[in-house]
Amino acid sequence: MSTPYTTALAAIDAAHAEDPTTTDINGTPTPYELHYAQKCTSYLEKRSPSASEALRLAIRAQHFRRWEVPRSSYPMTRIGYHAWRTFLKKRQAELVEEILVNVAGYDKEFAERVGSLMRKEGLKDDEETQVLEDVACLVFLDDQFEAFGKEHDEDKTINILRKTWGKMTEKGHELALAVPMEGKPQELLQKALGA
Repeated sequence: MSTPYTTALAAIDAAHAEDPTTTDINGTPTPYELHYAQKCTSYLEKRSPSASEALRLAIRAQHFRRWEVPRSSYPMTRIGYHAWRTFLKKRQAELVEEILVNVAGYDKEFAERVGSLMRKEGLKDDEETQVLEDVACLVFLDDQFEAFGKEHDEDKTINILRKTWGKMTEKGHELALAVPMEGKPQELLQKALGA
């Protein structure tokens, strides 16, 4: 028997599965955003196994239909990057809120809470938003950091690592230190943390 939660999750994952960019998972091409969403959920289980339904959905939908607004659609500047991120957070939250109400049958208040988490509102004051930030940082370190390090010079990479570390809680730091890393990524992380 389906519930609002399982209906919402299925709709979110169906959208992720439309991502034309794929990644190889054990020899199987997998839509990247579906892989990303599943990885976010796995890190949420480690970070906060008793997370609320709203937080679980917000984390699963973090990059909802992100590929439809590529980074290249905004100026390749720092201001352009922040404008792109701000627009994405708003758009992603609105699209997911619509699914939660119109497809899954949640009430507007619940949907708005999920949207608020997706927009990372109240980051320093809202514990659930901070958990979401920890999860996003953990997935970056585990899944995207190595490629990021290859695309950027060492100083920029170390600076991003320090900023990432600064956004995380102590529990997030513990989990980050357990992310499997070797070679250059591990060396850069040690430099960033002054080890």
